[in-house]
Amino acid sequence: MNTKDFYYDLPEELIAQDPLLKRSASRLLVMDRKSGEIEHKHFEDVLSYLREGDCLVLNNTKVIPARLHGVKAGTGAHVEVLLLTRLTDKSWECIVRPGKKLRVGAEIVFAENLLSATVLECKEDGNRIIEFHFQGIFEEILDKLGEMPLPPYIHEKLADRERYQTVYAKENGSAAAPTAGLHFTQELLQKIEAKGVHLVYLTLHVGLGTFRPVSVDNLEDHEMHSEFYQLSEESAATLRQVKAAGKRIVAVGTTSIRTLETIGNKFAGDIQADSGWTNIFIKPGYEWKVVDAFSTNFHLPKSTLVMLVSAFAGRELTLEAYHHAIQERYRFFSFGDAMFIK
Repeated sequence: MNTKDFYYDLPEELIAQDPLLKRSASRLLVMDRKSGEIEHKHFEDVLSYLREGDCLVLNNTKVIPARLHGVKAGTGAHVEVLLLTRLTDKSWECIVRPGKKLRVGAEIVFAENLLSATVLECKEDGNRIIEFHFQGIFEEILDKLGEMPLPPYIHEKLADRERYQTVYAKENGSAAAPTAGLHFTQELLQKIEAKGVHLVYLTLHVGLGTFRPVSVDNLEDHEMHSEFYQLSEESAATLRQVKAAGKRIVAVGTTSIRTLETIGNKFAGDIQADSGWTNIFIKPGYEWKVVDAFSTNFHLPKSTLVMLVSAFAGRELTLEAYHHAIQERYRFFSFGDAMFIK
């Protein structure tokens, strides 16, 4: 299949720039992949599509304020560093701008006597391995100096950084939010649990590769980025129990899906506690192992995430649903509205 097969034309004004005042007030497009029926609801209505005994799987990763501004020592030139992956206590793989100014050995000062860094390595993809120099606890310094790494299509400044976190965010490490989870409130989660739905948490630290467009024409030539995931024995046991009872595993977001399906592939359909790195590319033709239904936001044209949804619901039905959403003036992308696909 070709990348262009997953293109749709999105008016720019439908890209949500700010989160709604109330998380669960967003709209919800519900799609039945078997009948092709499409309904227009509000996100709180997701409760009526969950059944007693189902398991709702949520990604509890927490976004770190990963964007840092500094100056190059000796020249004073402004530089921007975006933390991607922690390699050691003091070194990270990063995206830097402008890259030409930051060669191996370059020194960066973010705050005098508080945080500085040295470029150790330039990678083939342009990323840098950077070693940070600091006194104290790095996370506390980052919380003081860093900014939330909002996606490139959001041009407004975020007034409250907690709105780019889920209410159940716990494990530090993401460079981007698992945005399908932004719609949930503690109150809604309590209602879901009271209905007899199991809540299970896993961790996948989202990388910025999730926003990178597919640059090749043939999907077979695309190389996926890798992200770290973890599923505990307690969570795995609940998931096995739900599967054995013939109930559904309902994933929240593509990050939860990628974790569950990575584990399903690794253990031949069984669900086991596991951790590691995944670069799974779910596209049409994929044989699903674990996930029975899911909620997700609306994704960028020609993105691997549109391809993932198409692998579950079919390309034509997926693009038809997107067309309906555009006609109905849904809000798109990270701070936008949601879909529920059953």
